[in-house]
Amino acid sequence: MSRLVQLVLLIALTPAALWAVPEAGLPSTTDALSQGIVAVIIVAVFTLLAMEKVHRVLVVMGAVSLLWAISYLTPLHLISFEGAKESLDFNVLFLLASMMAVVGVLKRTGVFDWAVARILNKADGDAGRVLMLLAWFTAILSAICDNVTTVIFVAPMALQMARTMKINPVAFLLPVVMAANIGGTATLIGDPPNIMIGSGANLTFMDFIANLTAPVTVMMFGLPWYSRRYFGKDFQDRSGSLGISVEVPPVTDPQLLHWALWISGFIFIGFVTHGMTGMPTSVPATIGAGALLVVQDVLYLRKHRPTQEERQHGLLAVIEKEIEWPTLSFFGFLFIAVGAAVQTGLIDTLANWLGQGIHAGSEQLGLGGLGTLLFAAIMIAWVSGLLSSIIDNIPFVAVMIPIIHRLAPGFAGDTTVLWWALALGACLGGNGSAVGASANVTVVGVAERAGIRITFAEFTRFGARVAAMTLVVSSLFLATHVFLGARWSLVIWTGFVAVILLVKMLMRSLPGARLHTLAVNE
Repeated sequence: MSRLVQLVLLIALTPAALWAVPEAGLPSTTDALSQGIVAVIIVAVFTLLAMEKVHRVLVVMGAVSLLWAISYLTPLHLISFEGAKESLDFNVLFLLASMMAVVGVLKRTGVFDWAVARILNKADGDAGRVLMLLAWFTAILSAICDNVTTVIFVAPMALQMARTMKINPVAFLLPVVMAANIGGTATLIGDPPNIMIGSGANLTFMDFIANLTAPVTVMMFGLPWYSRRYFGKDFQDRSGSLGISVEVPPVTDPQLLHWALWISGFIFIGFVTHGMTGMPTSVPATIGAGALLVVQDVLYLRKHRPTQEERQHGLLAVIEKEIEWPTLSFFGFLFIAVGAAVQTGLIDTLANWLGQGIHAGSEQLGLGGLGTLLFAAIMIAWVSGLLSSIIDNIPFVAVMIPIIHRLAPGFAGDTTVLWWALALGACLGGNGSAVGASANVTVVGVAERAGIRITFAEFTRFGARVAAMTLVVSSLFLATHVFLGARWSLVIWTGFVAVILLVKMLMRSLPGARLHTLAVNE
C-alpha cells in the first residue's frame, strides 16, 4: 500500500517538478559556434531590413523565433526566455510609449499647427531657413531632455511643415533625426549611452557640457548646410520663395494645453534630476502621461455628457491611435536579438578584438605614448560608430565600459579622452542607418503612420555620410584633447564656434547677402 501511495505521489508531483525548473537554469552557451550562429542571424536581420522585402517587425520577430528554437531544441543555448526578459530595456519602451501618449494629447490642443505656422512665418517661407530652425530647435531640445522624446515632439511638426510648403517630408525628417542624435551627444542626459558612460566613468553633467558641447555645435553648423545640398532637388522643386505668410491658427483647447505644458515641464525636470532622484527617465514620463490622460478626461467630461461613443476620445483613443505599437514591438524583438549577442559573448569577443587591434596597430606604426592614446581613441570612436550604426549602441556601450577600464591604465596621458571617444562614436554612429538609434526607428515609424515610407537604403545613404562627417570632426577634437589637454581643447573649439558665428553674422550684414542665400537655395 505504501508503494502505491508513493507511485501516485510521484505521478502527481512530476509535472509540478518539471514546471518548477527555473528557466535561469538554461544559461547561454558561449562557445565559438554559438557566437557564430548569433552573428549570422544578426547579419541576416540587417540584410533583410536593407532589402525591405519583409516588414521590419516580422524580420526581428522571425529572428527571435529562430534564436529560441535553437535554444530549446538543440544543445546550443543562445538565449532563454528568462534571458530575453533581461535583455528588454523597459526604460526605453515605457519612455517611448509614455511620450507618444503625451504627444497624442498635445495634438488635440492644436499647438502643433500653431507652432508650424509660427516657424514658417519666422522663416518667411524660405525652406532652407525652415530646415535650419528645425535642426537647431531639435538639437537644443535633445541636449536638455533626450533625443527620443525630442523626435516624438518634433517629427509631427516637421511633417506638417512639409505638407504646408509642399516639400518632400523626408527632406525635413532625416535632418531632424540627425540633429536629435548630434544634439543628444552634447550632454549626460541627451542619449542613453551617455548616461551609462557618465555612471561608469564618474563623469558629471558639467564634464559633458565642457568637453562635448563645442565640437557638437560645430557639427550642427554643418548639418543644415549639407542637408540643403543633399536634398537640393526637393528645395528647388519648392523654389524656397520668400514672402509667404501663413495664417496662424488658434489653439483649439487652451485649457488642456496649459495643463499639458505644466505636466511636460515636470516630466523634463524629472529627466534632468534623475541623478538625484534615482528615477529612470521612463518613470517621470509614465507618471506625466498618466496624469495628462486623467486631466484630459476630466476636462472633456466637464463639457460633454458621456455617450456610447466615449471610447473615441481620451485614453482609448490615445492608446489605439497615437502610440506606435509596431515601433515598440520592433524595439522589443531587437533588444532580444542583441541580448543573444551579449549573452553568448559575441559582443565581448568583438570588444576584446578591439583592444588587441589597438595594441597591434600601435606597435606596427611605432607610435609613442600620446600617439598610442590618440590611436586608441580614434579606433574606439570609429569602431563604436560602425557597430552603433548596425546594432543598438546600449549593449555595446555596456560591454565597452569595463573594456576601457581595463585598457586605460596602459596608456600615457589623460585617458578620459577614451570615454569621450566612446560617447562620440556610440551616439554619432547611430545616424548611420535606420536602426542605429532609438530616435531613428521612432521617426521611421511616425513617417510610416503618416503614409510616408523612408526606406532603409534611403536613410543609410544620407545618414552614413552625416555619421562619417561628424566622426571626422570628432577625430579632430580627440587629437586636440590628447596633444593640447582638455582646457586648451575647450578654448580652441569654443573659439572655432565663435569664428563661425562671426563669419555668418558678417555674411548676413553684407549688401545682397539675402539675395545670394536665396539664389543658393534655388
